[in-house]
Amino acid sequence: MSNQSLTVCSNQTVNRPPDPPNDAVIFRGDGEPISPQLLSYRLASILDSVGITPDNYSKGGTISELESRFADILGKETSMFMPTGTLANHLAIRTLCGDKPRAIVQEQSHLYNDTGDCTTRLSGINLVPLAKDRPCFTVDDVKSIIHKSEDGRVSNRVGALLIESPVRRQMGQVMSFDDMNEVTSLCREHSIGTHLDGARLYMMSAASGIAIKKYCALFDTVYVSLYKYFGAPFGAILAGPHTIIDNMFHDRRMFGGGLAGAYPAAALALHGVEGFEQRFTQSIKKGRDLFTNLNLISGIEIKEFELGSNIFPLSFDSKIDIAKMAFELQERGIYIYPEEGSGRYRQLTVNTTILRQTNEHILRTFDETLRTL
Repeated sequence: MSNQSLTVCSNQTVNRPPDPPNDAVIFRGDGEPISPQLLSYRLASILDSVGITPDNYSKGGTISELESRFADILGKETSMFMPTGTLANHLAIRTLCGDKPRAIVQEQSHLYNDTGDCTTRLSGINLVPLAKDRPCFTVDDVKSIIHKSEDGRVSNRVGALLIESPVRRQMGQVMSFDDMNEVTSLCREHSIGTHLDGARLYMMSAASGIAIKKYCALFDTVYVSLYKYFGAPFGAILAGPHTIIDNMFHDRRMFGGGLAGAYPAAALALHGVEGFEQRFTQSIKKGRDLFTNLNLISGIEIKEFELGSNIFPLSFDSKIDIAKMAFELQERGIYIYPEEGSGRYRQLTVNTTILRQTNEHILRTFDETLRTL
């Protein structure tokens, strides 16, 4: 099959850009791009090597293997497969809140901005957004809301608090571990459940050097994405204690999330998670070393947030034709991309494709390309 087209039926062809070559360094996304051909190859390879067992509406089979593996990785009693992160976050907040009608979230979080107010419309839970246009809130912010909610003229108790970290709307910036610890400790004092939207938990852990289990231990429940960087086409894991997770499959089914056959996604995620933590840690270190040297080249500047993850702010000299430079880099196996919406080249995102080429080669490619502009 040609890289330039994808046959979808006997008489229809959809044109698409060519896939990046297998040795390309791609400074976008948390994972490596996976073509339909590669996805199919991996599934066949997994089937031949370790086998794949079908599930029954997202229960049993390879799904159970996945859930057991991630419960161990995250240091939780158990975990449950969810088809989407949206559902994982929603059901976590719904269960933690119980009959308490409020949940604290970041104003910049996915749950507040990208889910159609699902917790309010479907579960009757009001989200209280804090830290407008900032990555995260402080313990004093949370204390103030708890006081207003519990001691107001009409008591509306807070049942849950969600922390998203890294925060994608803030270029992957993270909440510091100490701040997380303060906030979650306060919540325990007030019997408020805590949930970590850790869709990109592995990025945060690699950048901070703090172990995944150490982050997860602060929270009652944790969500991790399966498709953003483990190679699954969809899916999420929600982990926590048996008392919260065990019966959640009823709610999962009620909200339409009990997929009839999710085992292909589970098999690919199980394959993708093995060794990923070590590879991504290596990628972050390599990226930092590379950017230190790229900053020595005239015309380019790459910064790092004090509390960042795998996204690094990027800027170029105003005289540089950036679109032309991006084209020339792509011709030599390095892909940079403009920001969605603005078209500006504002960031480089590190993922494991950076391991495909030596830093010396990447540095030389940037240097030689900039000299030709």
